Amino acid sequence: MSHKVTLIPGDGIGPEITEATVRVIEAAGVDIEWDRQEAGIPALKEHGETVPNQLLDSIRENKVALKGPLTTLVGKGFRSANVQLRQKLDLYANLRPVKSIGGVPSRYDKVDLVIVRENTEDLYSGIENLISPGVTQAIKVVTERASYLITRWAFEYARRHNRKKITLVHKANIMKVSDGLFLRIFEEVARDYPDITAEDKIVDALCMRLVMDPSEFDVLLLGNLFGDIVSDLAAGLVGGLGVVPGANIGDEYAIFEAVHGSAPDIAGKNLANPTALIFSALLMLRHLGEHDAADRIWKSIVVTLAIGHHLTRDLGGTCSTTEFTDALVKEIQSRS
Repeated sequence: MSHKVTLIPGDGIGPEITEATVRVIEAAGVDIEWDRQEAGIPALKEHGETVPNQLLDSIRENKVALKGPLTTLVGKGFRSANVQLRQKLDLYANLRPVKSIGGVPSRYDKVDLVIVRENTEDLYSGIENLISPGVTQAIKVVTERASYLITRWAFEYARRHNRKKITLVHKANIMKVSDGLFLRIFEEVARDYPDITAEDKIVDALCMRLVMDPSEFDVLLLGNLFGDIVSDLAAGLVGGLGVVPGANIGDEYAIFEAVHGSAPDIAGKNLANPTALIFSALLMLRHLGEHDAADRIWKSIVVTLAIGHHLTRDLGGTCSTTEFTDALVKEIQSRS
């Protein structure tokens, strides 16, 4: 089967790891026509905006996109292109599987978590005001619609993937109205899924338990801000952001992306680790129904990492991006 997918290389190390990922997919024999588009700083330079209409049109036509990292300036500059894409395309579910991988140094060896994060509102709604000099206000938006959509999505995901427990993470003891609404919706939806254990945890207590014993948890469901923080914390349990995938999914469209930054300090030096984007591409391949190819790539990368002869510098090796990709492609082809 042939597919057409929007490809967003990103900036910084984005183009390097994107090309590596495309090579890996091609080695697995998946027929994809890539529609290359720009976002973020490259789009701003070329089109005068970070999320141009032609990019949105491409994703709406193709339904699926693979995206490299985009730089988001801290405390200044333009609004995050990542956030804009999620809101404009109503990609309300952020999916972050977190799994231990042999050969990757980490504090734990049997982590198997799924983070599901509401992706369109909360404090990331972008509603901020300068009340008076030295006084600012940021508004946390939590709606019944969004809370219902993400909760239902999480339970359906758990059922499809044979997950047994969902933990809602919140701060409803303090934010009784906003997080209280999310908690109420969760309790209502949970009644429709008696086969799945439903519980809730206050976010600070959850973080403590997560670093003490991550095996206590299965699927974590969170709002946008807490989800952003806890998903990075969970990535740290298995080796960091360089080895975990990410996906932004709505009812019509899906964008699969590496969740780490654009690492401008090593951009263009052929040093970046493409593993996170490759793992994200595996989520994309399964979304497209290419399960055999995804299985073959998964087994190949697990073997490559476990053997440890071809690791990038962030994993303790000396390989370049190209050398790591060459080794992975060779392993994939040996399984064809």
